[in-house]
Amino acid sequence: MSRRSLLRAFGAGAAGATLAGCGVPAAYVQPGDRAGRDFSATDHTLRFANWPLYIDTDDEDESKRPTLDTFTERTGISVGYTEEINDNDEFFGKISPALMNHQQTGRDLIVISDWMAARFVRLGWVQEMDRTEQPNVAKYLDPQLRSPAFDQGRMHSVPWQSGITGIAYNRKKLGREIKHTSDLWADDLRGKVTLLSGLDESFALLMQGNGVDITRWTRDDFYTMCDQVEKLVKKKHVRRFTGNDYIKDLSTGDVLACQAYSGDVIQLQADNPEIEFVVPEEGAELWAESLMIPNLARHKRNAEKLIDYYYEPEVAAELATWVNYVCPVPAAREVLASAKDEETAALAEDPLIFPDDAMRARLAIARDITSEERTEFAKKWNSIVGL
Repeated sequence: MSRRSLLRAFGAGAAGATLAGCGVPAAYVQPGDRAGRDFSATDHTLRFANWPLYIDTDDEDESKRPTLDTFTERTGISVGYTEEINDNDEFFGKISPALMNHQQTGRDLIVISDWMAARFVRLGWVQEMDRTEQPNVAKYLDPQLRSPAFDQGRMHSVPWQSGITGIAYNRKKLGREIKHTSDLWADDLRGKVTLLSGLDESFALLMQGNGVDITRWTRDDFYTMCDQVEKLVKKKHVRRFTGNDYIKDLSTGDVLACQAYSGDVIQLQADNPEIEFVVPEEGAELWAESLMIPNLARHKRNAEKLIDYYYEPEVAAELATWVNYVCPVPAAREVLASAKDEETAALAEDPLIFPDDAMRARLAIARDITSEERTEFAKKWNSIVGL
C-alpha cells in the first residue's frame, strides 16, 4: 500500500459519514480534555506506530533500527516500535473509537499523512507539543513545511518525511522530454499514462497543470480538473488509475509516463537510470507525513524527546540515506556532503532528497479538502476512477 493511501468512497468517506452521523461536536475533544497523566519521568518507554519500511534498518539484521537504538542508549528510553500503519483510512478506523470516546489509544506517537492529520487536528484528537522541549525542531524544520493550513505553526504535527508528487517517465523509450503536465496528454502517450487513484494524491498536480494556485483552489477548479480527466478516460488516453503499482507498469514499459512520488523514483532509478522524475514547470505538490501525539498518551514527554532527536541533522541524515524521501531537515544535507562514502555524499546533491532553490520555487502545499467538501468531491472523483 502507498504511504499516501487511497481515498475511497467507503473508506475515508465512510469514516467521515460515521462521525457526521454521531455528530462531529460529540466527536470533538476540547483542549482541556486532551492531556492525560504523563508517566515519562518514571516509565522510560514509548510506543511508536509507523508505516512499513519507513525507518533505517541494520544491513545485517533487519530487526535492528540503528537510529532508535542510539536514542535508547543516549536517553534510556526504550521504544516499542510497530509497523502497523498500512493505510490512513484503515488506521483511522482502528484508533478513532478510542479517541472519540476520550480513551487512550495505547500509542504515544503516530505517523499519518497530512491530509489525514488535518482531520485529527480538526477533531481535537492530538495534543499540542511543547517546543521548549524540542529545540532542534524549532531550529531545523524546513521553512517550507513550517505552517500548513491545517496546523498553523505546526504545534500539533512535525513532519517525519516529506515528498513530491510529480511525473515519472522513461525518457529513452518516450524519446523526448516532459516539462509540463500537459505533455502527458500528447497523442504519442495515448494508453501509456497512469494517474494516481487517490483523490488526495492526485488532484493538486492536475490542478497545477491548469495553472491553479493549489494553496487556494476552488470548487470550480476541482470540477474543471475532473471534466478534463473524465474526457481523457473516455478517450482511453489514461491506461488506468493506480496506487503504488505504477512502479511495476513503469519498470516493464507498459506505461511510459505517470503521476509518481519522488521517493519511489529514486529507488527505480537505481535499477533503471532511464527513468526520470520531473517537477513540471507549472509546479508540483509538496507533502509530508507527520508525527503526532494522540490524546491521553501516557508518555508525551518521551515522545517529544524522540521527535526532537530525529531533528538533529546527523540523525536526520542517517534516516535520509535509508528512506530517500525529501528530508525535512535541510541542515542534514551538509552532513551527507561531508561523508567519506561517495555514494552517501552523492545523496546531498539529489534534488529529490534536498530540493534546490529552482525546484522549491515550483513546489506548493495544497490546501486541504474540507470536511464539507469531501463527500461531494470524493463521490465525483471515485466515479471517474471507478472506485
